[in-house]
Amino acid sequence: MEIRWCGHACFEISGEAGVVIVTDPYDESIGYQMPDLRADVVTVSHEHYDHNNVAAVKGNPEVVRGPGEHIASGIRFLGIDTYHDTSRGVERGENTVFLFDVDDIRLCHLGDLGHILDENQVRSIRERDIDVLFIPVGGVYTIDASGANRVLNQLEPKIAIPMHYKTPPLRLDINKVDSFLRGKKRVREEEKLSLRKTDLPPPDEMEIVVLDWRS
Repeated sequence: MEIRWCGHACFEISGEAGVVIVTDPYDESIGYQMPDLRADVVTVSHEHYDHNNVAAVKGNPEVVRGPGEHIASGIRFLGIDTYHDTSRGVERGENTVFLFDVDDIRLCHLGDLGHILDENQVRSIRERDIDVLFIPVGGVYTIDASGANRVLNQLEPKIAIPMHYKTPPLRLDINKVDSFLRGKKRVREEEKLSLRKTDLPPPDEMEIVVLDWRS
């Protein structure tokens, strides 16, 4: 599997069998320039312009939205209902966390999660051990570094990939990744992440992988 960060909460995930999944494609008005993407499946965590620009992805992809079980391109996607704020959606609405497997690796994309998870949400998300977690860390519109650390403790992924934080091109006024990385021991930077099941660290040795939005 290869994981490429396209900026914000958008990732291109390419499996060995050729299936390509794109998460939360954004409108370029936020400052990033969307790369030329072609996919089989697009997931949309919520209907905000910086997460639902499905038209930017070529290939007539199947679009997965909302909670519940979805099958697209032969892959099972499980959507878990969460919120974009700490007020049960009153401020910014609902948010869907997506779980799916590629190359026998369990991935979890938290979208614009805005709160610490409750027991039922943790139980649903951890139906299987999470191998790779895409987690927002920039605060303001989502959980911040402190909240992200609490969610990491709840979900215990093997690899965590931070997203939705301030970078030079981003016009949104959110926090940089630095606060989240402070004090972390196992941090590495990669242009892209190439991953096999056998590459995963032990459960008690979680790695933070910071990807390059310019890749």
